[in-house]
Amino acid sequence: MIKATVLYGHPEDPEAFEEYYANTHMPLAEKIPNVQRLEVGRVAAADDGEPPYHRIAELWFESAEQMQESLASPEGSAATGDIPNFATGGATIFVSEVETS
Repeated sequence: MIKATVLYGHPEDPEAFEEYYANTHMPLAEKIPNVQRLEVGRVAAADDGEPPYHRIAELWFESAEQMQESLASPEGSAATGDIPNFATGGATIFVSEVETS
């Protein structure tokens, strides 16, 4: 399995971010083909401080090839191209190979 992770930095306007994310971005992300699992959440701090990120999204694919094809599709391009429209705190994206024990 391959996982694409998106870490969203703290937005300038958290309420506007959340409204756009829920009503505009997530409907786009849910249309990406071949996603085996999609997990999203708000990031919490491990202590009493501010969490390092505002939100996280993880998209699981069967293989790296399938992920590349899916993200290059019109639906994948629409979702990834939408990120600059609302992620005023920036977004860090990375890919990892999921290891199971």
